[in-house]
Amino acid sequence: MNAPVSRAVAGAAISAWPDVDAVRRDLDRLVATPLRRPGDAALAGYRAWYERNAPGSRATAAEAARYIPGGVQHNLALNEPWPLDIVRAEGAYLWDVDGNRYTDFLQAGGPTVLGSNHPAVRERVVELLADCGPVTGMLHSAEVRLAKLIHDFMPGVQRFRMLGSGTEGVMAAVRAARAHTGKAHVIKIGGAYHGWSDQVVYGLRIPGTGGLEAAGIPPGALELTHEVPPGDLDRLRETLAANEESGGTAAVLVEPVGPESGTHLVRPEDHAAVRELCDAFGALLVFDEVVTAFRLGMGGAQGYFGVRPDLTVLGKCVAGGYPAAGGVGGSAEVMAAFEGGLTAAGKRALVGGTLSANPLSCVAGYHALVEMDRTGAPALAGRAGDRLRAGLAARIAARGLPYVTYNIGSIVHLHTSGVLHLSLDDPELFDKLGPRTDMLGQMSMAYSAEGMVTIAGSRLYTSMAHTDEIIDDALARFDRVLATVDPADPGPGGPSGVGG
Repeated sequence: MNAPVSRAVAGAAISAWPDVDAVRRDLDRLVATPLRRPGDAALAGYRAWYERNAPGSRATAAEAARYIPGGVQHNLALNEPWPLDIVRAEGAYLWDVDGNRYTDFLQAGGPTVLGSNHPAVRERVVELLADCGPVTGMLHSAEVRLAKLIHDFMPGVQRFRMLGSGTEGVMAAVRAARAHTGKAHVIKIGGAYHGWSDQVVYGLRIPGTGGLEAAGIPPGALELTHEVPPGDLDRLRETLAANEESGGTAAVLVEPVGPESGTHLVRPEDHAAVRELCDAFGALLVFDEVVTAFRLGMGGAQGYFGVRPDLTVLGKCVAGGYPAAGGVGGSAEVMAAFEGGLTAAGKRALVGGTLSANPLSCVAGYHALVEMDRTGAPALAGRAGDRLRAGLAARIAARGLPYVTYNIGSIVHLHTSGVLHLSLDDPELFDKLGPRTDMLGQMSMAYSAEGMVTIAGSRLYTSMAHTDEIIDDALARFDRVLATVDPADPGPGGPSGVGG
């Protein structure tokens, strides 16, 4: 078993950082091992569970397929054999239209560190709706209180421009960086997700894939976007140097815990080195904290690592999971690019959004952050993540499975197929891609039938609401799924099954 590396920071929600080298070795072993999934009989049983217990969701999904592309509006709703129609969320649980209850490890994609639909926030939102309504199009004091509170937790965010989503926050960050530096190139880390705007749909999920998922995007939109492998500081330096020959780099975009919320782990010390490289080449360092802000502690990843980025992108966390929320913040000097009205035409970086900084999102965000700080929610969620990861690791090892689990506080990874860790250098890549992707859907279906909702069967977010009792109950459910996995010889030495 590979032990996490102790790196506790006061006020943070991470008790230890995973052993990066050990995680990478285990993941290499996982993708070199034949698929170990639940047997056909077990999968048939899980599908039968859906047939018996989720007919309402099936009817909703069938109707959705008639009017919605692919039958879902959000990628996180994808599920086999059909998406679940969720009608209630509270704390650590979700309920579907058929009355089934699920332990919620999706947590709206990450922002509900307090747990879903927290009453202290909901009451304030209801008051606002009664008195003001959700949108006025005018200034509201809550947007000022929220911006100040974010600055108090993240001193590097001297000014904050609220927008409608994390995708918009990235768009604005890139535009501000180009306006401020006068440079055009942008560098991102391979495998990272920074939203779906044209300039960053490059090198998604599997490092090195470039424009593989850029359908509908003109090639010219990506000419100034560059990708470097996770943790490859030499390649980053080389790319920065090469860009100097054609005008220089405006921004380096980073998911602080590693691409895809730590799916591709990085070393904590890398960030100081990236900071130095950005300074040396006159590029702005942009932290995409859509997931990590407030979840890793009230100071976010930048507080944990002790590295101050030039710009910080925030997403739905800034409204505690309520909709139409995101934005970008940074130093007063860089954020000045967004100042001005009609007379500033041609002198500023244009951003907009009719619903940006609406009263509903700002009131929800302010009170969610206050409550998270008051209760110590990030640390409580992190301890729940530790307990979940430790329990998964023990059960994986006991059953001799090659699966890899590790956590970064309340961000828990459980890799069973290893599809996102396939290598582009593997001549059999595309032969493996389909079956390993299919396995994610199968595992997700199995977990749901056992009463748990995850992110694609491979990532789990814990919250303050995930008590020891809830985690232990979930571990028993996970173990029932693991017990259905077909036995196989893992090969010489066997797998460790634990990444951190």
